[in-house]
Amino acid sequence: MATGWAREGAVQEQIDSTVAEGVELARSRLGQAGESLSECEECGDAIPERRREAIPGVRLCVACQEAADAESRDSSGFNRRASKDSQLR
Repeated sequence: MATGWAREGAVQEQIDSTVAEGVELARSRLGQAGESLSECEECGDAIPERRREAIPGVRLCVACQEAADAESRDSSGFNRRASKDSQLR
């Protein structure tokens, strides 16, 4: 793969960094431990027993978890790695 003016190994370092960040993000989201809540800590709705069994330490109902996930995706800011389209402009 042509790297232009980048030093040798820069592309692999970028790939490794992306993977490491993804793994860290996934681990931070799974970091919940302990007893699952029976009611959502955001809205107070009941959390189904099957959800509590499937996700140890769950604290949010499905609707609140989806909202939290969407918010974290939207607040990611910008693509610091850029895309080809943005580099060509």
